[in-house]
Amino acid sequence: MALSTQVSSNLSLEEFLKLPETKPASEYIDGRIYQKPMPQGKHSIIQTELSSAINQVGKSRKLALGLTELRCTFGGHSLVPDIAVFEWSRIPTDENGEIANRFESYPDWTIEILSPDQSPNRVINKIIFCLNQGTKLGWFIDPDDKSVMVFQPNQLPEVKYDTDKLPVLDVLSDWQVRAADIFSWLKVK
Repeated sequence: MALSTQVSSNLSLEEFLKLPETKPASEYIDGRIYQKPMPQGKHSIIQTELSSAINQVGKSRKLALGLTELRCTFGGHSLVPDIAVFEWSRIPTDENGEIANRFESYPDWTIEILSPDQSPNRVINKIIFCLNQGTKLGWFIDPDDKSVMVFQPNQLPEVKYDTDKLPVLDVLSDWQVRAADIFSWLKVK
């Protein structure tokens, strides 16, 4: 398995943020720069469908907003979760009342989808870092294993399969989603 590429370790966070964006995105973690792997089919469909489902429930009622590949800079790191979900009251705005370009805070819910060429431990460590900074919920989705590992503050992670109901943010508590719902999006025939 190829790991995400470590690009450099000699730049400060401020210097990193001045660099042009890369495709796929690069992240600044513990003083090192890592380029995320290019998303593939399973990763992409789960990311698209899940962010759409979250927004269908949360955006219309101004409860929460799920954003894909959004750079979040906080706690000395600059991360790009596959999906970053912010409760409506925490969405940063500019002087015009529009959504800000820069998000300098942790997401309320961070969702990572494992790609075939990613290090699971590096991805899990990103989720744990977010929780330690104030994130309320983390999901680690493994398309091959058809599992969702759930992270919540001050609790051991839980692995959910099939018909297991998945926890969501409290503001979205009337929405129910199961692990099987997420992996049903992989079927195209």
